[in-house]
Amino acid sequence: MIILNEEWEVVMNSIVPKPIWPRMHRMVFLLGMAILAAGCSSSDPKPLTSQVIDAALTPPEMETLRVQAQSIQHPLLRSLEIDGRDGFKPDEVAVLAVLVNPSLRAVRDARGIASAQVLQAGLLPNPSVSWSSEHPYAGPDNINAFGLGLSWDLSELISRSAKVEAAEALAVSVDLDIAWEEWQVAQSAKSAACAVISLQAQLVLARQADQFLQDNLRIIQKAVDLQQKTAVDLSAAQAAGQEAHTAVLEAERELDQKRLALNRLMGVPFSTEVKLQSASVPDRREVLSPAQLQSGLEDRRLDLLALRRGYDSQEASVRAAILSRFPKTSAGLLRARDTGGVSTFGYELSADLPLFDRNQGSIALEKATRQLLFDEFINRVFEARNDIAVSVAEIDSLNRQIAFAESAVPVLERLVADYEKAVNVGNADVLSYYTARNDLDKKKIEIVKLKQERIDGWIALENATGMYLPAAAADESGHPVSQNGSQGVSK
Repeated sequence: MIILNEEWEVVMNSIVPKPIWPRMHRMVFLLGMAILAAGCSSSDPKPLTSQVIDAALTPPEMETLRVQAQSIQHPLLRSLEIDGRDGFKPDEVAVLAVLVNPSLRAVRDARGIASAQVLQAGLLPNPSVSWSSEHPYAGPDNINAFGLGLSWDLSELISRSAKVEAAEALAVSVDLDIAWEEWQVAQSAKSAACAVISLQAQLVLARQADQFLQDNLRIIQKAVDLQQKTAVDLSAAQAAGQEAHTAVLEAERELDQKRLALNRLMGVPFSTEVKLQSASVPDRREVLSPAQLQSGLEDRRLDLLALRRGYDSQEASVRAAILSRFPKTSAGLLRARDTGGVSTFGYELSADLPLFDRNQGSIALEKATRQLLFDEFINRVFEARNDIAVSVAEIDSLNRQIAFAESAVPVLERLVADYEKAVNVGNADVLSYYTARNDLDKKKIEIVKLKQERIDGWIALENATGMYLPAAAADESGHPVSQNGSQGVSK
C-alpha cells in the first residue's frame, strides 16, 4: 500500500506534534524507501510444463552429437568421429551416453552451485548505516538532535581468504566428481552395448539350434508316420526341440531387457533401436599385475582426486573456523548533533568480548568433518586396491575357463558326428544323440557368455584403476601409462 506525502504527514501529525516532524525527516524516510525498492529484484520464473519436459528429453540431432563428440574434453574419454551408418561401436556409445544422458544434467548443475559458493565466499561484508533522531518536548532547548553512523564489520576480513580457498578447492572437487560420474555412465553404456552384442550372438546360436531341431522334428514325425521311427524317437525329438526353443525365448527376453537398459543409459526413447557393430567388441586377455595397476592410484582415479580436493577444502574450512575465533569487530564514523545545537564528528570501534562463545562449536564441527573425509579417503583407496585385485583374479579365471571351453568344442563336435552316424545305423540311443547335440550348442553359447563376462571384468578393472585400459601399456618402471604416454591424470 502506497501512502502519498500529504496522507503520510497527516498520519505522523497524529502521532507526534508537527514541529518535531520536519520536512528533512520525511525526505530521509522517502529516500530509505527508495533504496529498499531499488534493492528488490524481480523473479525469473521457469515453468515446468509438458512442452518444456518434452523438449528437454528430446535428444539432439545426430549431426550436433557428431560435432560434440569430436570436441569433447574429458580427462579419460577421447574425442571420436562418430559415423553410425553401419552401427555404433561400444566406445562411440559411451561418448554418446555422456552427451545425451539426462541424469548427467543434474550432476553438472552442481558446477553452478560450486561457482556460486566461490562468488559468495569472495564477497566483502556490506557496511552498516544507522540514523537516530531525538525530539525535545520539555526543557530550555528546542533543537532536534540526530545521529548518523557508518560502520563496517572487520572480523569477516580475517577469515575471508581461508573461506575463498575452501570454496575454490570445493569447486575443483565438484569438477572432478562430475568427470567421474560422466565416466561411470560412459562405462555402463559401453558394458550395456557389449552385452547387447553378446546377447545377439547368443540368440543367433540359440535360433540355429532351435531351427535344426525343429527341422529334425518334422523329419522324425514323417518317419513315425511311415513307421520308420518309434514313438520314443518322436518324444525325444519333441523334448529336445522344446528345450532349444525355451533357450531362444530366454535369450530374446534378456536381449530386450538389455536394449532397454542401453537406451536408458544413452538417453534415447525406449522405442529407439540402437544399431551396433557386432565385430567391434575387443577381445582382451593379458593384464598387468595388481601391484602395477595399483601404483599411482591415488593420483589417477578421478573420485580419489575429488576426495583429496574436498579434503583440502575442509582444511581451509578448519582454518577459517579457527580464524573466526577473533572477536567480532567493527569500525565506523559518527556524525551527531545534540539538543543544544552542538555538532560532533568522530569514530567508533566495537568488539565482542569472547567470554562464552569462542567459535568452539564450529571449530569442533569442521575438525570432525575433516576426520570424516580423511577416513573416507583411506577407505576408498583400500576398496579401490581390493577391487583391482579381485578384477585381475576374475579375468585370469575367465581366461582359463574360456580356454577350456574352447578346447571342448572340437571334442563335442566329434561326439555329435559319431552319435549321428551310430543313430542312423541303429547302434546308438537317439536320446544320447540329442543330449550330445544339446551339450554342443550349450557349450558354444557358454563361450559367448564367458567372453562377455570377461569384457565386464575388463570394464570393472578400468573403473577400479581409473584409466582406459585398452589404450594402456606398461613403461619400463612398470607403471601403467595412457595412450599419450602420461601417467594417469594430473593433480
